[in-house]
Amino acid sequence: MNSLNNKIRILKWLALVTCIVMFLATFGGGVVTRTDSGLGCGREFPLCNGKLVPAHTIASLIEFSHRSVSAMAGILSIASFVGFLLFMKHRKDLQLFSLLTLLFVIIQGAMGALAVIFSQSAAVMGLHFGFALIAFASATMMTLGAWQEHADSRYTPRLIPGRVSRSYRNFIWLSTIYTYIAVYSGALLSHSVIQKVVNIGGFISPLLLHQISAGLLFVIILAVGHYSYRYHPHHRDIRTLGVVSVVLIILQVVIGIILLYVNRPEIYMFIVLGHMLVIASLFSILAYLSYRVWQLSPDRKLVPTQAQRT
Repeated sequence: MNSLNNKIRILKWLALVTCIVMFLATFGGGVVTRTDSGLGCGREFPLCNGKLVPAHTIASLIEFSHRSVSAMAGILSIASFVGFLLFMKHRKDLQLFSLLTLLFVIIQGAMGALAVIFSQSAAVMGLHFGFALIAFASATMMTLGAWQEHADSRYTPRLIPGRVSRSYRNFIWLSTIYTYIAVYSGALLSHSVIQKVVNIGGFISPLLLHQISAGLLFVIILAVGHYSYRYHPHHRDIRTLGVVSVVLIILQVVIGIILLYVNRPEIYMFIVLGHMLVIASLFSILAYLSYRVWQLSPDRKLVPTQAQRT
């Protein structure tokens, strides 16, 4: 048992480091976009202007740093996947999260390389951020699950919580899916502005699309927080996730309002990055909440904790 606990403890810290580096990679991608440093290393990959170590220009350092952090995220994702595969065989869910983290790190990395070598449309670049978002969300779910598993293996067995309703479960799932769509509209807007694309196919402007989707998202997340906290008094984790979601969406709205009044480019860039990271965190929280309500669905068998299994 002590050997198993030690392995779980190591895996939880490995998952946390992976999640942090994934967060930094997501932040780095935003910096590359906002500073227009995507071609800081020229149209070469993995070399930077024909060199392994780039020339000392701001654009090349930003792009090279982002590539380095992304590569580190890939290595840690491989280590996490192998670790969960070998030492946590009883948690197929965490193995799946580690696999998704690895797969989407590879996919978004490949898309980033293609964006350097070949010019990409705003829609494709928005999707690049969308895949990075899924990778970060998967790493977050893997981390939260690993830390809960370690807590369950160390302390007094917890009572298995009751089930959630199908309507609440479906509402959380739909809210998470819609959040991803809203995030994509924001990424599309960002890349459209950078590429000076005003309309998408002549139908609707990215700005109007994003404003509509953001307003609806605010209402939806408030409802998520209300139903999570008000009707689940025996589910501390669900209530906590609901409260955190509301705090994040309020913070997102405040940052969005600030963006309307900031005219200094150097300040504007960092506010935009904060805007991006808050919504990435919100999606990750909703993704884990979606997983928890799936675990507690009325049509699933409730699984005992590690301490209860032993």
